[in-house]
Amino acid sequence: MSESVALDRPDVLTDLGQETLRRLIRVWFDFERRLARVPIIRRLDLGQFNLEDYQNLLLNMRPQVVEGARWIARCASSFDRDHADVRSVIIGHAQDEHRDYEVLEADYVTSGGDLQTLQMQPRNPGSEALHCFLMYRAGQPNPVDLLGAMWIIEGLGEKMANDWAMRMEELIDGSRDFTRFLRYHGDNDDSHMDKLYGLVDRVCTDQNAADRIVRTAKVVARLYAMQLEEIEHV
Repeated sequence: MSESVALDRPDVLTDLGQETLRRLIRVWFDFERRLARVPIIRRLDLGQFNLEDYQNLLLNMRPQVVEGARWIARCASSFDRDHADVRSVIIGHAQDEHRDYEVLEADYVTSGGDLQTLQMQPRNPGSEALHCFLMYRAGQPNPVDLLGAMWIIEGLGEKMANDWAMRMEELIDGSRDFTRFLRYHGDNDDSHMDKLYGLVDRVCTDQNAADRIVRTAKVVARLYAMQLEEIEHV
């Protein structure tokens, strides 16, 4: 299989690529079940979510969103010349994510929050653990395993962001003015996932690489859920 096919045609996969994606899908289902038990998400599911919950969600998400492009860019810089095609795709992804936090900030202010309060919010313990893990892994040579991290984080946008936004709008005031960050990711992360399918197939050159990708997806799923669980303790 040529590199162009692997990167541009996610429907055409090697046997190892297919098996890795099946394993990642199982990790995702476990992540969904874990998220459903997180108090703030459970309140959303039960119709008990309010404006304070929404603002607390944004307060705790912003530090991770601000750092998102940073670890992705660091990841890209850690690929050698034999992975130049992978590096190019990831650099493009970092550029896409670079100023997402500004949309989140605008949503917070539109919802009635104070911008300075948002910008001064420190990382909660879950966000701190997630950030440290991602930055550490991004600095390793050829960090193919971080495709597992992208699988979880981009998957949230593709599979959940629009549904969450719609539910939040219903429960708060029916307005879409303060959910643009979630809506943007719900509308655009499917294209990111298409690229990710191809990248997974491209870098799954042996079982060790596949195992590393799946393991990192599991770690990031746990840490992301912890980030949301810690909202209750801020």
